[in-house]
Amino acid sequence: MAELLLLSNSKAPGMGFLEHAIEAIEQVLGGRASVLFVPFASSDPEAYTALVRDALAGTGTQVTSLHRASDTVGAIRHAEAVFVGGGNSFRLVRVLNQLRALDALRKIAGEGVPYLGASAGSNLACPFIRTTNDMPIVEPISLSALGLIPFQLNPHYLDPDPGSSHQGETRERRIEEFLEENDVPVLALREGAWLHVSGRRAVLSGAGTGRLFRRHTVPADIPIGTDLSFLLDSKPRFDVGARR
Repeated sequence: MAELLLLSNSKAPGMGFLEHAIEAIEQVLGGRASVLFVPFASSDPEAYTALVRDALAGTGTQVTSLHRASDTVGAIRHAEAVFVGGGNSFRLVRVLNQLRALDALRKIAGEGVPYLGASAGSNLACPFIRTTNDMPIVEPISLSALGLIPFQLNPHYLDPDPGSSHQGETRERRIEEFLEENDVPVLALREGAWLHVSGRRAVLSGAGTGRLFRRHTVPADIPIGTDLSFLLDSKPRFDVGARR
């Protein structure tokens, strides 16, 4: 039974790192003695690990880091829980492919080991990282991710600003472009929101709200507390083209 906590963001205004979600994190960790942190979305894994260790110090859960493991796959296989941090999704996927770590992460999450992600770490739970907001600063061998959920997420979702002078694509327009080529639901997470998946139940939680995009369907705002379990039955179709 899957146990996933997929955060839009790691830090909320006026609060410490992960402070806004600490109760949800503790709930998902369930008193486990340790969590394996995956820091590869950052350019400084050592400093990132220290930041997460400080943030989780009050939970009583020890933080170990995958960048320190001599046996990457072995460390994943023996993890009590996994937390994949935010940063750049392309860098994250490239490193995990280089380490041949994706299959091991997918396997333990499928066996019920808690998987926690923030931003890029939440993108990694999707079938692909195609709905990330990140710039492709590196070129991974593939955009494939873990596929722990059968739909896409868009963390840090920003609504269009009618008063803005910006002439580039809005986040909404970029998601619409994705849906022109792919028939896959996209759950956009505003700041402060997260998706909690426990077994066959998925609920939008946190302090923010969501927006659900589906092909040929008007986007819908999703209030906190909404049961989104139906999304777990999605049948994603990628690269189907605009006319199919």
